[in-house]
Amino acid sequence: MAHPKRKISKQRRDKRRTHYKAIPPTVATCSNCGASVQYHRVCPECGYYKGKLAIEKEVTA
Repeated sequence: MAHPKRKISKQRRDKRRTHYKAIPPTVATCSNCGASVQYHRVCPECGYYKGKLAIEKEVTA
């Protein structure tokens, strides 16, 4: 296995990592309740996914 002969400085290491850019997740609206939902996820408000009930949500009164 390769072994470095010299320590790589923090500056050189950070220069190598500059191309990475964090992007926010894509958000859509729920077709059932209209809440904001991340793509390919069950709606946290109503529990629907692709127009079908995926998980039962308890009603708090």
